[in-house]
Amino acid sequence: MTVAPAQPGDDELRRLYRAITWRLIPFLCFCYLAAYLDRINVGFAKLQMAEQLQFSEAAFGLGAGLFFVGYILFEVPSNLVLRRVGARIWIARIMITWGALSACTLFVQTPGQFYLIRFLLGAAEAGFLPGVLYYLTLWFPSWRRGRIIALFMIGLPLSSLVGGPLSGWIMGRFDQVGGMHGWQWLFLLEGLPSVLLGVLAFRLLPNGPEQARWLTASQAQTIAAQLALDEQQSPGSGQSFREGFFNLKVWMLGGIDFSILLSAYAMGFWMPTFLRNAGVADPLTIGWLTAIPSLAALIGMLALGASSDRFRERRWHIIVPFWIGALAMAASTWFSHSATGTVILFAIAQATIIGAVPVFFSLPATFLSGTAAATGFALACSLANIAGLVSNSLVGLALDLTGSSTGAMWFFAGCLLLSSLLVVALPAKVVNR
Repeated sequence: MTVAPAQPGDDELRRLYRAITWRLIPFLCFCYLAAYLDRINVGFAKLQMAEQLQFSEAAFGLGAGLFFVGYILFEVPSNLVLRRVGARIWIARIMITWGALSACTLFVQTPGQFYLIRFLLGAAEAGFLPGVLYYLTLWFPSWRRGRIIALFMIGLPLSSLVGGPLSGWIMGRFDQVGGMHGWQWLFLLEGLPSVLLGVLAFRLLPNGPEQARWLTASQAQTIAAQLALDEQQSPGSGQSFREGFFNLKVWMLGGIDFSILLSAYAMGFWMPTFLRNAGVADPLTIGWLTAIPSLAALIGMLALGASSDRFRERRWHIIVPFWIGALAMAASTWFSHSATGTVILFAIAQATIIGAVPVFFSLPATFLSGTAAATGFALACSLANIAGLVSNSLVGLALDLTGSSTGAMWFFAGCLLLSSLLVVALPAKVVNR
């Protein structure tokens, strides 16, 4: 591995990209935090909701998983619309509709209603993550994206780090307030902030450097020159819809991300249930315990993203964490009756599996640009999010049939090991930029 050389005008470029980072990334990170919180808070709501509405484990797992059916169906179309109308309008639309639908989950009383609202929530959120990833390619060249994507995606572990204790507190503090259950208040109080963030996105986000009022014309030209240089260094960069949709490497990335999300969603949705089954009864305590693996994931993201950029190496920054994470997932089944063991092993798993996510998402733009990049990001995310349906349904079914998640966890670990072979198959000279 070689250390990346300094770019021309290094000091000036550093100041420029630092300013861009502070303008865009904290807000986008907070939006991602809200998005992921609205996606996974159903795992905390289940602690009260399933019992009060008499949902079986399998029914709840199916409902949680139907989110991903809507998400998958609308992911690519949503990202293509974003490229056409611009980030400001489309990201705002996504956030306002998903926040409103998340809040409306408080009205659910039957499994059918639960299935419908989860499907609609997935359709509403479709396009957000790949849309933001594509949006970042309009600002940052490939050699800066590993760290930038890591800074953006820490919203994912932060959502659990903050959301776990917050969700537990809301469910305990607001239960029976105003005649509503704690889980109903949970959906209301965590859904409405997304609507507000959507309004702010419409006001704050420029569609690109040329529309950013806080950049000078010279600075916008510098960004354009950096991106042009990046594209010149990209071997065989595809730009059309066809080149994005029918690119074998994109489908390989979808398979890799599928294995990531199998494990990530199993931990994100079901960890509260695993801890309760291990003897932890208090929702607030469960919330604090789920925050520990999320903190580990945050540290892993920042460390792997920075290291990957520094050495301009992507593949082994994904493969080795996958191996470690797979071992931790499998080992967690031996400690299913220990809250301490579950937390420690899930912390290792999240630090490595989720920690590698920013490095993974820096890959599509190394061989795609323009419409192909928008299509490739969305297609990879669509294929991967089939894992949300599989993961939630499989864990729920395993718990109903055997009272244990052991078989499901070993399956997820095996998928991680197999997907590491797909990472090896990606050409190093293409992705290591």
